[in-house]
Amino acid sequence: MKKLYFSILPIIFLTGCSFATPPNDWQYKSVNAFDSYTKDFLSSRDEMAKNDLKRALSHAKSSADFTNLAHIYLGKCALNISVGIDDKCREYYEIKDIVNSDKLDAYYNFLNSNTTKDDLNKLPKIYQDFAWHLKNKDYKEANKDILDMDKATSQLLASSLIKDKIDKKTINKTIQTASFNGYKKVVIFWLKRLKNITTDKTEKDKIDKKISILTK
Repeated sequence: MKKLYFSILPIIFLTGCSFATPPNDWQYKSVNAFDSYTKDFLSSRDEMAKNDLKRALSHAKSSADFTNLAHIYLGKCALNISVGIDDKCREYYEIKDIVNSDKLDAYYNFLNSNTTKDDLNKLPKIYQDFAWHLKNKDYKEANKDILDMDKATSQLLASSLIKDKIDKKTINKTIQTASFNGYKKVVIFWLKRLKNITTDKTEKDKIDKKISILTK
């Protein structure tokens, strides 16, 4: 059950942290629905993902405690960023004053590339070194941090957050990770990015062929 509760924030909290088992039925259903949303969204099962998210939000809005809802909003934002969708996490911003969580605020800043020095130790441990190197524009070390991440969703998010400073080795590793997990939407996004930085025509044509097959 603990593993299921982790999945309410597949990108934020799949880091070895420990959370209590959901005590209420609405929490369990919300967690379960968002877990399904994560897998369906990243795998390009868009219609199913839409229904999953609707269910997750509906259950999360069963309580006046909006922490669960805040987790979903940030999780949704992080997933969008992971596949190159521009998302400023406005849904979380609109309720942050009634959630009042320093850790979630730190993560919100992280997603918006506005991490402060005070935020660093409030982030999940898996992101702390990466966030530090990114903040200090040490992109070589930031790329190494991504390669060292052992959680797929964390790696996918970090790869997107580094933007144009990501190197080819990290892109290939990200594609490998996404492919292993069947995350088709992520694979297509990064294949397109890889094509843009590839100068060899033969390699470019191979990437184009892969994208064509995946998008038919």
